[in-house]
Amino acid sequence: MTITLDLPQELEEELMEEAKQLDLSLSDYALRLLYTRPLMKTLPKTGTELVSYWKNVGVIGMRPDIADSSTHARKIRTAAQRRNLNSAD
Repeated sequence: MTITLDLPQELEEELMEEAKQLDLSLSDYALRLLYTRPLMKTLPKTGTELVSYWKNVGVIGMRPDIADSSTHARKIRTAAQRRNLNSAD
């Protein structure tokens, strides 16, 4: 199906810039926007909904090998600080 739209110049330029940043043609970018439209209706609106969404898609709990996230973060931070100190020499 082919659809022809008369877009305001400003909107066309915005869409073209966004498409360019994604290395897509304007028509491919518009198609992507139309395909993702249903997802926009179900975006999390609260922190609780966001955490629930992350759990459902597997972001939370994807690293079962990390029992204590605070300790793990501290180890990463310490390693990064030591790496920066060593590279300053």
